[in-house]
Amino acid sequence: MRLLLANPRCHCAGVDRAVKIVQSILERFGPPLYVRREIVHNRHVVDELRLQGVVFVDELSEVPREARVIFSAHGVAPSVYEEARERGLLVIDATCPLVHKVHAEAKRFISQGYHVILIGRAGHEEVVGTLGQAAGCIHLIEDIDQARKAAIDLQRQVAVLTQTTLSVDDAQAIIVVLRERFGEIALPTRDDICYATQNRQNAVKALCDRGIDLLLVVGSRNSSNANRLIEVGRVRGVRGMLIDGPEDLRNEWFEGAKAVGITGGASTPEKRVQTVVDRLQGLGGAAVEICSVADENTVFPLPEIR
Repeated sequence: MRLLLANPRCHCAGVDRAVKIVQSILERFGPPLYVRREIVHNRHVVDELRLQGVVFVDELSEVPREARVIFSAHGVAPSVYEEARERGLLVIDATCPLVHKVHAEAKRFISQGYHVILIGRAGHEEVVGTLGQAAGCIHLIEDIDQARKAAIDLQRQVAVLTQTTLSVDDAQAIIVVLRERFGEIALPTRDDICYATQNRQNAVKALCDRGIDLLLVVGSRNSSNANRLIEVGRVRGVRGMLIDGPEDLRNEWFEGAKAVGITGGASTPEKRVQTVVDRLQGLGGAAVEICSVADENTVFPLPEIR
């Protein structure tokens, strides 16, 4: 059984930065350290940090007054910053810089009088944070059907933003429908879907082109980018399984499989993928073949720690 390993895979610069921020604060000030929501959407990352003294909370009301709290990589609405100020919390912002870019674009388009459409998944923390940049002024669209039917003021110019972890192909299909409906629409000067999401999806496409029978994506269920990788394979007729690690593997998946593609979502630590590769080799997998589409060298600096 051939084993094909995607490159790039696993942690992106934004995730790496967020995790390092938490670790830096822990080393400097010690526990307890509070984090609003999951710092990144990966169960193993969260569990390891919890063992080191990180307390993950759903809402700031659970954080003691004047304590240190970290906002996750997904970003938050301005109302969350205001609540933190009211409670006297010491905030460390681990929002991915590329998410901050979308927030800035939303504010800019709205200030220029545009009707802003956000393509994204309802309820995802990044989408909630972006919608909160201008409450009631941004229209969320999740799919092509909504793009065709959404009640939007045709007298105003339309600007379109996207969640950073969407399927590139899905987002482009929705943008095509919006162009058909509204004619000229304003888009960001650079794509909102982040470079890491694009690279990981392109790597899965390359795995599919190499003739894999099964795609294994290592990532947690609540990881948007990991789920999108499964969809990229499915569109190309490749059966995909989202797994948290080798403990999720099932022998029946590999019956008749001659080539298995393996990758990790942008929130997944590399060591989790390696444990899956080791288990597959124990099941009779051959030496790993690397399927590379890009080299990543992006690094986001850490904020000033106080």
